[in-house]
Formats: sequence, structure tokens, C-alpha cells
Amino acid sequence: MAFFIVGSERSGTTLLMAILGHHSQLAVPEVSWYYPRFRAYVHTYGDLSRPENLVILCSEMIHGLKTPYFGLPWNPATIVADLISELNEPSYRAIFNVILSRYARDTGKSRWGEKTPHNLFYIKEILEDFPGARILNLIRDGRDVAVEQLRSAFGPTNIVSAAQLWKRTQKAAAVGRSICPGSQWLDVIYEELVSNPQETIQRVLNFLGENYESELLNFHRGIVAQRRARTRDHHQLGEPISGRSVGLFQRHLSLWEQEVFAGLAGEQLEQAGYVTTVQPLELESDELALYEEWDQRVRAATLDAPEGHIVYESYNDWLAEQRQQRREQGIWTESEDGPGFDWPAQLLSGQRAPLKWKRRFAIQRRYESDKLVL
Repeated sequence: MAFFIVGSERSGTTLLMAILGHHSQLAVPEVSWYYPRFRAYVHTYGDLSRPENLVILCSEMIHGLKTPYFGLPWNPATIVADLISELNEPSYRAIFNVILSRYARDTGKSRWGEKTPHNLFYIKEILEDFPGARILNLIRDGRDVAVEQLRSAFGPTNIVSAAQLWKRTQKAAAVGRSICPGSQWLDVIYEELVSNPQETIQRVLNFLGENYESELLNFHRGIVAQRRARTRDHHQLGEPISGRSVGLFQRHLSLWEQEVFAGLAGEQLEQAGYVTTVQPLELESDELALYEEWDQRVRAATLDAPEGHIVYESYNDWLAEQRQQRREQGIWTESEDGPGFDWPAQLLSGQRAPLKWKRRFAIQRRYESDKLVL
């Protein structure tokens, strides 16, 4: 039975991925972004019963992982043919299942799970593809999430954009919770996970129908955690679990920033059980728009900076170009269902910056890196 770890980025999804992936029966590879990157645009590949279309989709999925081949020694020359030979039907769902199943098999596990935070926006599609899937939704104080995002190399770049994005994720979680059978959805509170890890992990495993293993608390010694710990954004994964990142906003957000966050996402904070003691500040629409443009500009300008995500973004841009080329070839039309290509849709589908600003700042693509790519 498949399971998916979702939530706002920087809410603890990677921590839970590392913990569960350390289980003797659970395979949880690095983030794939398959649903935002491909399921949302599967109509642009045309009729998948045609072998050439199926090969293109499978090839773009397996060769475009941020962590190449999930860190396994798969042969790039044969992997597509190998995967297609295992399909039971010509579909996105089948490709997804075969890739994750192969990862589980090759790591000696009996069951797979997947962690891509923005799968939160594709719960409907996940349930269509995997009706019995279990959803693990991470919830964390949005103000602490904002601090982590503002300090990361890939998140929002000002408090307004951070608050708006967190608010959007909480609304998406509410929708997902409403359409997912109660027995298949579990909210996992980050603060509970780090303050009482054994009890929280036990509850998660009960939900998944797996036995608790004491070795899970040594997740930080595992391959995934050690690889992540080499990065600036996830260095804590190389250490035992701790609660030192709870309440970050009290030290790192100014009073004004806390007021702005409360003004934009105070309702969602309250619904999630978090208390705010500041007076909410509501900014005018023109000021909100200004901060949004600033965020987009900075995102684009820093993509190729140290710790930037230029390799990941370059492949995303290439995928978008391939979609447009297939449209020009008549494989699909704009009238077909799809999320569109505007900035909000691009953001939720994995883009880190709008194309217009990347072009304005002449950001050059790069498809290879001598550094760890996640």
C-alpha cells in the first residue's frame, strides 16, 4: 500500500522521509516532484498507448530526478526500456508505480512511500491513481516555516510571500483532508514529532500498518540523512532528533514580520492550533503586489548563486519547452485540462522563479553540477 508524505516545504517532510526510510520494510527515496512536474501535464504527452509517447514520458521522469536515479546505480542507457518492460498498462500511474517499486526492490524493502511536499496540491490525482494510498500531512507553525524558508536557497524571499505560500498550503490541506477518507489521512504535528518522537513515530507506523523499530531513532546514520546533512538547508538531519527548531520565529522574525504574518495567515495559524499574541497587520493590495514582485525578482536573480537551484530549475524550464513543442506539433491543445503556465501554477508545479524574470536577468541554464543536487 503506497503512502505519500506531504505538507508545506520546511515543515518536517524531509525529517519524516529520513525516519520512515530507515525502516526495514519501507523504501522512501529522495523527492521526485513527479506529481507536480508530470501528472499535472500528462495530457501534453498525447496518447500514451503510442509507444513513442510513453517512452518520452518515462524518459523525462526517470532522467530528470534531482538526485539522479535516487542515488542507485541504474544504467542510464537501459533504464527506460527496463521500466517500460515492467508496465502493466501505458499510463503515468504505471510508470510512477514501477519506478518506486523498483527503488523498493533494489533497496531490499517490501513497500514504497514518496515525499514531495507539493503533492499536497494533488491529493485528488493521487487518490485517483492509488485509491488506497495513505497520506501523511506535516503541520508546523507557519512562522517557523517562514524562518526556515527565508534562510533557505529555494523558498520565498520575504515574509509576505512566505505567509501567502503557507496559507495556500493550509488551504490545500483542508481540501485534501475533506476529499480523502478519514482512515487514509493522518496529520503529523512537527512539534510533537520532535518533542516526543517515539510516540509520534509509533502513531505514524500504526497508521501505515507497520511495526515500530527502535532503530528508527538512529535515522540520522542512514544514507539519506547523511547525504542531506551535507547540505546547508538540512544539516540537522545528520544529528539525533531535537526540538531546537521549535519557536524559531520568536528569535528571527521582527515584530513587524510577525504582525504581517498574522494579518495574512492568522486564521490558518489559529485553525492549526498555534497562538499569536501580536496585532494582525493588513497591508494594502498595492504593497502586497510589490512584495510579490520583489520575491519573484530575487528568486530569479539568485538561482545561479551559491546554494542556488539552477540545475533543478534548468530542467524544469526544459520540460516546459518540451510541452510547448508538443503543442506546436498538435499533440495537445490549450483547451485541454491542465494547470496552465502562469506563475502560481508554475510555483506549485515545482518552478522556483517566473520565466519572465529569468529572461530579464539573463539567467543561463546549467544541467550539470559538481555539487550535491537534491
